[in-house]
Amino acid sequence: MKWSGAGGRPVGWRACKSRPVLLPVALVSLAVLLGVDLIGGGGIRIGGLLVAVPALAAVFLGPLDVLLLSVLTVGAVVWASADNNTLGTANFPVVLATVVLVGGAAVLAARARGRRESQLAQARKVAEAAQRALLRPLPGRLGRVTISSMYLAAEEEAAIGGDLYAAGVDRRGDIRVLVGDVQGKGMAAVEVVGLLLSTFRLSARSGVPLEALPGYLDQGLRDDLVDLEESGEPGTLGPRPVETEFLERFVTAVVVDIAADASTVRIANCGHPPPLLIRGDRVIPLMPDVPELPLGLGDLCREDHHVDSYDLEIGDILMLYTDGVIESRNPEGAFYPLTDRLAHSTRDTPTVLLEDVQSDLTQYTAGLSDDIVMLALQRVA
Repeated sequence: MKWSGAGGRPVGWRACKSRPVLLPVALVSLAVLLGVDLIGGGGIRIGGLLVAVPALAAVFLGPLDVLLLSVLTVGAVVWASADNNTLGTANFPVVLATVVLVGGAAVLAARARGRRESQLAQARKVAEAAQRALLRPLPGRLGRVTISSMYLAAEEEAAIGGDLYAAGVDRRGDIRVLVGDVQGKGMAAVEVVGLLLSTFRLSARSGVPLEALPGYLDQGLRDDLVDLEESGEPGTLGPRPVETEFLERFVTAVVVDIAADASTVRIANCGHPPPLLIRGDRVIPLMPDVPELPLGLGDLCREDHHVDSYDLEIGDILMLYTDGVIESRNPEGAFYPLTDRLAHSTRDTPTVLLEDVQSDLTQYTAGLSDDIVMLALQRVA
């Protein structure tokens, strides 16, 4: 499983923001300002600008570095004042006190920013751990099928989203794969992801047939939401309140069953973008014969779901994805044409295919607006 933030900033950008680059830049800036003031003599006095160096450095550097710059700035102001014969003036103590106060405030600001960044880094680690706990790494191969997956976060700071995937082998030996997208974002969407994945994994162990699986998932999800409402928060006397927004969420999903001999693939699509079958030079969208509603709509969904069946040949690649792929836009506002782009992609292996799509998507878009999950499965025997 490959994880990536949406920003995808190049290594050079991160290097430019590192301490080994920024501290020398701040020191050189301080020296240049001091030099201009000294060379200019009484005609040009820019000593007041010296205090801007530690103030701006507080945005990028740590408190010790800012303290160093503040001390050097005090020395530079004294030097410049001595050169301009202003040490004995009544205004010099005011200038010096201003430099000291601004330097001290810059050190405190850098310290506070460092704490916030540390807290954010810890939150990212927790978010990534939670995401990985929910979206367990997929095996590289199940039976006669190789698998590759990729998760792209729309926001570098937010590793948790409403996109989901899972794969396993059911009691008959068939390979079953789920890809879905919860409506909305935030922790409520993440909680729905956890509930749905738990129900899906239970269905594989229970031997639920594919035709009945959407109804099983829908009912299980709704039952879990009711249980949450009735269970109550720890330490409270009343039931746990469940927001209307939370209860009204739905999930677009597609479930794929690949026979144990990998000769056929059966698909149950619940309002999700169609899987793509890549066979030779062709890219074939596997549109459902009977449109079905997303999960979570309760009585609106049918008990038995329509299932489409297709042959799977050796070398065929089946690609599953969430709508974040096809809803990504270029700077002109045009949607990403996934099917057309796949016709020119490298498809030696599922991993190479997804990496090629990611690279092309990054170049096409001005930035991801939604999280993305992509899975590619290839019959190899």
